[in-house]
Amino acid sequence: MKPLITIFTPTYNRAYTLPVCYESLKRQTCKEFIWLIIDDGSTDNTRQLVQSWIKEGSIKIVYHYQENQGMHGAHNKAYELIDTELNVCIDSDDYMPDDAVEKITCFWLKNGSETYAGMVGLDATFNGEIIGTKLPEKLEASTHSDLYRKYKVKGDKKLVYRTALTKRTSPYPIYEGEKYCPLAFKYILIDQFGPLLILNDILCHVEYLKDGSSRNIITQYKTNPKGFLLYRVTTMNYAQSFKERFRASIHFISSNLLLKNYKYWMSSPNKLITILATPLGVALFLFIKKTKRVTFMEVNKTNS
Repeated sequence: MKPLITIFTPTYNRAYTLPVCYESLKRQTCKEFIWLIIDDGSTDNTRQLVQSWIKEGSIKIVYHYQENQGMHGAHNKAYELIDTELNVCIDSDDYMPDDAVEKITCFWLKNGSETYAGMVGLDATFNGEIIGTKLPEKLEASTHSDLYRKYKVKGDKKLVYRTALTKRTSPYPIYEGEKYCPLAFKYILIDQFGPLLILNDILCHVEYLKDGSSRNIITQYKTNPKGFLLYRVTTMNYAQSFKERFRASIHFISSNLLLKNYKYWMSSPNKLITILATPLGVALFLFIKKTKRVTFMEVNKTNS
């Protein structure tokens, strides 16, 4: 019988962290899953390491190598290859609690249906401290966007999606010269098909490494303006409040200025709001151009 879920891991020169993830998957109380590793152009010994694990045969592993496209390109390939009902991304520097797959499987078999886009659980540090806030205790389901804007949830959460929807929604665009597109672009699109079931359990332990994308978000913003611009346009298109549109417009302006598009208002989905946001958008552009500081800004580890 085909497993219910694929755990996919994008990786780039992370052979030094992957064993922690691997050992956690070997310890799972439920072994009915596939571990899909998308090697995004690694030049270290990732291939040899994974091949040794495949020979070991402790868990089902599928390995795919591709030329470097960035994390979003690795996600695209994963969604293309996955054929189980559910999927979840576990980054190469993270690991799952021993009972995570069992909890996901049992919860979905009991509660899941095509009404829902999947489920959302908790991320925690390696010490077990929940990232941000817990999910609302009495809430049965919510879209990803509403968790943050309506229910004021904070911090990264672990998203388990129905594969039918990750395939149905648009892939992340690959722009020449860019290697990053906020992952939340796709989350917004999936939100339009249904809410996520709430599972208030820890599904992943995460670590923020110095070479991780969240630690280098200013650099990402500078070097990937087209990817960020698409994300801002998508946010503006689906925003449910003036505040949300205004905030996205600020970033829309700064991304356009990074691209030297000085007639940005002409392509704005919300022209009036964009004009009103111009002073702050220009200020953000100048800050990004001049700063060398590392900051999380509003983009977290996995949700953008």
